[in-house]
Amino acid sequence: MHPIVSQLYDQLRLPVICSPMFIVSGPELVIAQCASGVVGSMPALNARPQDQLSPWLTRIESGLAALRERDPGRKIAPYAINLIIHTSNDRVEPDLEVCAQHKVPIIITSLSAPHRVVDAVHGWGGKVFHDVTTIRHAQKALEGGVDGLILVTAGAGGHAGTTNPFALIGEIRRFFDGPLILSGAMSRGDDIAAALAAGADFAYMGTRFIASAEANAADGYKQAIVNSTSKDILYTPFFTGIPGNYLKSSISAAGLDPDNLPVVDKSSANFGSTRSKPWKDIWGAGQGVGNIDEVLPVADIVARLEYEYHRSIQRLNERFTNQVEFAR
Repeated sequence: MHPIVSQLYDQLRLPVICSPMFIVSGPELVIAQCASGVVGSMPALNARPQDQLSPWLTRIESGLAALRERDPGRKIAPYAINLIIHTSNDRVEPDLEVCAQHKVPIIITSLSAPHRVVDAVHGWGGKVFHDVTTIRHAQKALEGGVDGLILVTAGAGGHAGTTNPFALIGEIRRFFDGPLILSGAMSRGDDIAAALAAGADFAYMGTRFIASAEANAADGYKQAIVNSTSKDILYTPFFTGIPGNYLKSSISAAGLDPDNLPVVDKSSANFGSTRSKPWKDIWGAGQGVGNIDEVLPVADIVARLEYEYHRSIQRLNERFTNQVEFAR
């Protein structure tokens, strides 16, 4: 087992990293996720204005420190911060400086080659996991020195890729034996087991935690997650210039026709601090929404995932045993 994977497993209740979600992820959600034994994360850009980021990190760190002091034997996971390193994001350097001051344990980079931040993060002892959707992205990220890859495959919420997860894992495992985190329509404990069986080390879960008590999401957003199935998800680049998955109901509520959106390209992408936000009520979600039936506290979600995960492992063991007996 890779040393980074082994180190993280020792700190986790489940092999799960919670994905950072625009607006939805904040200190309360991150603390609840880490306290439940899975890696919690949030985008640095969710802290607005920029000088709010350091107080948010202090709040997360002090909250987790208090939990560790009260219950030393409890598995409390490290947290992660997402840096969108797209060229339009003028907050990358100031946000990176704040992360350095706090020695954030895990940095998740996305939407551009991560070379500009890797050395800085390694300088304070942090690890860098980078979002990739293709083999080319994966190779460029590894050339930049990242510690692990997040495979954002078909069906994932947010800025997802289009490649089948089995295909992408298999091809990347041909040249990389380090930490792999798999994203794509994961909302059950069975999905976690499947990710590991396919060759990943961790499952990357976001949409399941939108429908949580601690998520910074409108009640209508949470209920839309519960009410939706995979057919209610639309993949389009219209809202950010980069293809992503969104709830059709929120698109219709904004007065748009999900089946007739204008064509846009990457040149319209803007993640700068001065960007306008005409689509703040367009709700991202992955295709795993059909397996989410209710809004629950994070602790209850993780407990259910854990039960489902172990039940899935047990079922596979029983089937393997039966196959061995049949072969005899």
